[in-house]
Amino acid sequence: MKSILHPLLCLSLFAAGFGIAQEAAPSAKSPAPAAVAQPAPTEGFAPLFDGKTLNGWKNPYTWGEAKVVDGEIQLTADKKFFLRTEKSYGDFVFEAEVLLPAGPANSGFMFRAKVEPNKVTGYQAEVDGDPKRGWSGGLYDEGLRAWFISPRNFVRKDPTPEQKAEDEAANAASIAEFRKRAGDAFKRNDWNTYRITCQGNRLKIEVNGVTTTDVTDDRDKSGPLAIQHHGEKGATYRFRNLRVREL
Repeated sequence: MKSILHPLLCLSLFAAGFGIAQEAAPSAKSPAPAAVAQPAPTEGFAPLFDGKTLNGWKNPYTWGEAKVVDGEIQLTADKKFFLRTEKSYGDFVFEAEVLLPAGPANSGFMFRAKVEPNKVTGYQAEVDGDPKRGWSGGLYDEGLRAWFISPRNFVRKDPTPEQKAEDEAANAASIAEFRKRAGDAFKRNDWNTYRITCQGNRLKIEVNGVTTTDVTDDRDKSGPLAIQHHGEKGATYRFRNLRVREL
């Protein structure tokens, strides 16, 4: 069965006050000692996608297409866009599977997002199609602080030579630690299962059962979930088995 969602404009502005420059210093902290609740494999989960329609989803862009094919959500576009849930979530466990197209590709799962017409910002669990970089499962702050913590990859605005050297050294150490943590969890040419747990200021990302990110950050408390097409013309991004358990 095949169902098509035509682009819709979101009518509300949610992102006021969140225009932070990418070079801004991070506000994130180390993980709290308390454990994040882990539900049983199927306990309490609600499907976000019924496998037949795009009920509960919305395209806030004037471009991009989402359609249902063989029980999958498939995204096509020639510019980057996100398909978002109509509902917002605060504390939750979210699970989904993603398959990247061949060739250059990049995607992500947005969570606690902020949405405007033709714009989505906020937390993103990285889906990295570049095996040389290997940052899948990292935490990216879309449109705001960029790679602010996991891994850290930024240089302060207008730094002194000493500050630039400090930032570059910190970036190299953070990237090395992330790669060691993530290992080979992400499978470039296969389906990959992501699990995102948000509870209070604790943010945890798992890729195929491997914890790649586990940090605390106080910026965003609630917002829609979203899936990304990075904008490669002719490429199809595929998603399935999307579900959520509210905590």
